[in-house]
Amino acid sequence: MRWLFLLLVVLNVFYYVWHQQEAPLRAKDVTPLSLYKGSQQDIRLLSETVDASRGRSEQQRSEERCLYIGGFARQELVVALSRRLEEMDIKAQASPNSVPGSGFWLRVAPESQRLLGDVQLQNLSKEFNELKHKIMLCEGVAPVE
Repeated sequence: MRWLFLLLVVLNVFYYVWHQQEAPLRAKDVTPLSLYKGSQQDIRLLSETVDASRGRSEQQRSEERCLYIGGFARQELVVALSRRLEEMDIKAQASPNSVPGSGFWLRVAPESQRLLGDVQLQNLSKEFNELKHKIMLCEGVAPVE
C-alpha cells in the first residue's frame, strides 16, 4: 500500500512540473465600445427603427399610441372611473380588446391625453387603489378570440 501511495505522489509531482512548463495564458484584448462608429454605437428600439424606415412623422406616431387606464378586476370600478373622467372633461371608452385575466381597461381619446398628466394620474390612483396606466398601440397586435 505504501508503494501505491508513493507512486501517486510521484505522478502528482510529475504532473505539476509538466503543467508549469507550459506558457501562461494571456488575457484576450477587447475592443472598447467607443471605437465603434455609426449606427452600432447607439441603442434604438425596434419600434423606432420601423418608424424611421417608414418615414413617419412624430405626429403620426403619437396618434398610433393610446393611453389605457384601469386594470381593475371588477367592471363596477371601471364605470366609476369613467364617470370621474367625464367630470374632468376627459373622453374615455371601454377598451374592446381587453384581454381576459388582465382586467378591465378604459382607452383615453387621443385629444384628451394631454389633459391627463402625471399629477392627474396620481390623484386618480389615490381614489382608485388598483389603477394602472399604460401607453400601447391603439389597435391590438393580435385580435382577441
